[in-house]
Amino acid sequence: MGEGGRSGGGPDLWSAVDRYLVERLAPEDATLEAAQRESREAGLPPHEVAPNQGKLLGLLARLARAHRILEIGTLAGYSSIWLARALPPEGRLVTLEAEPLHAEVARRNLERAGLAGRVEVCVGPALDALAQLVAEDGGPFDLVFIDADKPRNPEYLEYALKLSRVGTLLVADNVVREGAILDAGSRDDRVQGIRTFLERLAAEPRVTATAIQTVGSKGHDGFAIALVTAEG
Repeated sequence: MGEGGRSGGGPDLWSAVDRYLVERLAPEDATLEAAQRESREAGLPPHEVAPNQGKLLGLLARLARAHRILEIGTLAGYSSIWLARALPPEGRLVTLEAEPLHAEVARRNLERAGLAGRVEVCVGPALDALAQLVAEDGGPFDLVFIDADKPRNPEYLEYALKLSRVGTLLVADNVVREGAILDAGSRDDRVQGIRTFLERLAAEPRVTATAIQTVGSKGHDGFAIALVTAEG
């Protein structure tokens, strides 16, 4: 897209550029910094989105005029804060987390952010929670963010579609994995889960989708984004 800038570089340069962009366009406030600190002190893995990625999620939620958001994979609630802040006062975020410790940390972070009343943290296997949402006619959601265990991404996609409407935005993180998705023979079930997810997304007549690879403080990865354009 247009003329490029300097070539080459690597992780150090990617992180430096991320810092530059975050400082100017997506600075963390005390609440977000505290959420990061709480996550580290609790020993949670550093798998949350970068600040500029978090702000992107918030912008997408605003562009979608989302009132109801579903997040699959809470971790410490860092991305949950970005998403919930993008909701109108009457909006609602439902976030699914399999690990009780992660959910406990997320609830503390959301409480500190003043968002506890806007966010429901559901603890337990995501597929069970998704099946219950479908059974209870819990949709539709205006935006679905998929950022959980990658082997189950294809199943998460199917449930996301059941809980969507025409106009729903679907976003899935970590779909490049440093280029590992190119290896059709990979024995990594995370890679195979993402490959199957992307293949099903490409074949799904109800959506139009694309994927973008990214580099930055989180390394070489990427995200997929799809718009639901037709009823099932």
